[in-house]
Amino acid sequence: MRKYEDEYRHKGLRKKLIDSLRAKGITDERLLDAMNNIPRHFFMDLALDRIAYEDRAFPIGEGQTISQPYTVAYQTQLLEVKPFDKVLEIGTGSAYQTCVLAQLGAQVFTIERQKKLFDRNKSFEYIKKYPAVKYFYGDGYEGLPTFAPFDKILITAAAPYIPPALIEQLKPGGKMVIPVDENETQRMLRLTKKPDGSYSEEKFDSFSFVKMLEGKTNGNGNGK
Repeated sequence: MRKYEDEYRHKGLRKKLIDSLRAKGITDERLLDAMNNIPRHFFMDLALDRIAYEDRAFPIGEGQTISQPYTVAYQTQLLEVKPFDKVLEIGTGSAYQTCVLAQLGAQVFTIERQKKLFDRNKSFEYIKKYPAVKYFYGDGYEGLPTFAPFDKILITAAAPYIPPALIEQLKPGGKMVIPVDENETQRMLRLTKKPDGSYSEEKFDSFSFVKMLEGKTNGNGNGK
């Protein structure tokens, strides 16, 4: 079993990363502090240990990536997470973003469609530090109607459209942050739900995410 260690070297590199995020315009100090407290190298292959704190995405298997730290910070800052917020995350992936939300005091419900990634997270010791996080294997387009409504919803993959089921599961006054396809890149949107069920839309910068796919895989790469 892998032994996880957070050494002075890692902490120094993490501080440099946080300083670079601040220089790029991330202003939420609670968020920066949360990211400074989470060892990103724990979420990656041991072979990537030396470069784990570079501000870029890395593969985690199953065609997925651990997002660039700036992207994690950007999306989370837009979401305006408050302690005790009930947050639905679409796309658990490595669970790094999940832990950032939990570190901010959110009650996180996270869905992963890739069975292998879902199973890997079940046996990942570090994330047991956040017992309030609930993990689900399922289709992100469907959300979690049983646990709705949510204060906030975060989508960590490129959506071709805004899933109606997710809007439905958002509380009036709640916010959703979602990257929506615009050809090769995606425009980051923040939606705020109105009391009548409609929503207002704010547009932000463009990013590049892996595609948000429908359904779920059974661990053999097959949809189900």
